[in-house]
Amino acid sequence: MQFRQQALTKLQSPEQLDLPVRFARPQGLLVLGVTVVVMAAACFWAVTGSLSTTVGAPGILTHARGSYVLQSPVSGQITEVLAEEGETLPADTPLLKVRTQQGERVVRTIDGGRLTTVTATIGAVVTTGADVASVERVDGPDDPLVVMLYVPGSSASGIRVGAPVDVTVQSVPTQQYGVLRGRVAAVGRTARTQQQITRFLGDAQLGEEFSRHGRPMAVLVRLEPSAATKSGYRWSSAQGPPYALGSMTPADGSVHLADQRPIDWLLP
Repeated sequence: MQFRQQALTKLQSPEQLDLPVRFARPQGLLVLGVTVVVMAAACFWAVTGSLSTTVGAPGILTHARGSYVLQSPVSGQITEVLAEEGETLPADTPLLKVRTQQGERVVRTIDGGRLTTVTATIGAVVTTGADVASVERVDGPDDPLVVMLYVPGSSASGIRVGAPVDVTVQSVPTQQYGVLRGRVAAVGRTARTQQQITRFLGDAQLGEEFSRHGRPMAVLVRLEPSAATKSGYRWSSAQGPPYALGSMTPADGSVHLADQRPIDWLLP
């Protein structure tokens, strides 16, 4: 059998112990050093650093006690509407006159508040239990506004009372006036149904809109007051918009969650 000449030469040559050891090139040492430094910095940041996350949700400007839908206690034909939308009415105020088989009856408000909508019109026929108006529960025009956010149930678990919130009001140009500043005042314990949202806001369309993607959690946001702005609330800009804010204005909230260390994401 014939072997290759190179293999025979290797077998016959003695151990080359006297040859110098070939170390890594300087460029390789530099790359290794940079890699070690970067990994050490990443480990240090993972342990001592922090990351801020937010949860976004749709909502609406309203008052803390919400609204109610006024329903007709009788059946008949409406002959007179005694109040206009926007008026602030005390409890037990006459709102409608209805002609029934037993004579003329008066529909009155249940609680005091601002009349936001009147769905009943003169000449219309109503049945017992039919919605005729919506009333927002307020004591007066100086009642502070709040923001009610409807957060998806899967995102609400990390929200804590006192967390800062940035509120974008749809009627206010954000690039010009910035966002409202607020803090979480309360987080609902159970998910809200469409009917519950409708009863609180006094608007069936809003109830349907906020529950479109499932039953959300209600998060109440108190706005931070400010005497330096026309709206009476603190904005990310110095002055905010040069006009007051109205209730039942759509808004979007960004809730800042507690900071987390990056290493917490890796640990079970």
